[in-house]
Amino acid sequence: MDQKTTLEMIAAISNANGTSGFEDEVAAVIRPYAEPFADVTMDRMRNLFLRRRGNTGSRPVVQLDAHSDEVGFMVQAICPNGTLRIIQIGGWVNSNIPAHRVLVQNRDGAYIPGITASKPPHFMTEQERKAPLEMKDITVDVGSTSREETIRDFGIRIGAPVVPDVTFQYLPGSDLMIGKSFDCRLGCAAIVKTLSELDGQPLNVDVVGACASQEEVGVRGATVTAQVIRPDIAIVFEGCPADDTCVEDYMVQTAIKRGPMLRHIDAKMITNPRYQRYALDLAEKLGIPVQDAVRSAGSTNGSAIHLTGSGVPAIVIGVPVRYAHTHYGISAYSDFKGAVRLACELLTRMDEPLIAGF
Repeated sequence: MDQKTTLEMIAAISNANGTSGFEDEVAAVIRPYAEPFADVTMDRMRNLFLRRRGNTGSRPVVQLDAHSDEVGFMVQAICPNGTLRIIQIGGWVNSNIPAHRVLVQNRDGAYIPGITASKPPHFMTEQERKAPLEMKDITVDVGSTSREETIRDFGIRIGAPVVPDVTFQYLPGSDLMIGKSFDCRLGCAAIVKTLSELDGQPLNVDVVGACASQEEVGVRGATVTAQVIRPDIAIVFEGCPADDTCVEDYMVQTAIKRGPMLRHIDAKMITNPRYQRYALDLAEKLGIPVQDAVRSAGSTNGSAIHLTGSGVPAIVIGVPVRYAHTHYGISAYSDFKGAVRLACELLTRMDEPLIAGF
């Protein structure tokens, strides 16, 4: 899979609509890209399993993980004036939500364009201007003039998913990608790209990729995928929040264009130190730029995977994403390439004694 094809795949996966619980479209987009290299199945939670062709069933199992859902919203109520009250699906900062294009799924499955809205400043009191914005004050406007019109003509119902309306763009001059849902559609693309790069190569492990649902609402999909795959070891791909625009220089550990980030700890997992050290040392030996980070907050699907069975060594290979959990993300394609290369180098070296040593 060359760079052009890879970028086309990233674009298609990024553009797919799929907030937590509504990942059908994402899975449908990933499937044809993965099928040349893997046997693809889906479970009842819309977890997508990619079993590498060449697996024997008698070797240690490596789980490649990413999550297919994106942060978004759900329609909570339809107001008398036709606008939509919404709740968050995944974590947002309220002030980042208004004045953006979104898409609302209607009863026929079509996505209707709308705008996230709040009271215009012209009609605010001084107290309202100074007060923090609350979710009850944010609506989606699809252009309707009444509740009846929203239901009858637009076909929108309570419980409908709402996603950012953003189209992927690659800027070759700067090697930057701009788009939505990089957390963690870049990880889903990394799984497929890794399987592509290793296609036909002899390995000493079986590899199963899983694009898990509902990570943004409590790693629910990965809780299931890990039970099904029963891995001996795992690589968790993540679109991790970049910090290079918001912390002091000496604290920057997840900058774009400095390679993938491997975290030692987050709120729900202490990374297996032996496995982590092996991966960092291998990257240094091979000249793969990487960053290592200590995080006091946040978590990944690794939190569920590493507690499966009798315990699973897991590392997180994160592609830095500026402005994660907003409508737009900025990432470097070189960081994506570095994440895939490191995963491939790890997989070609893995065998039963190495895994046992972790």
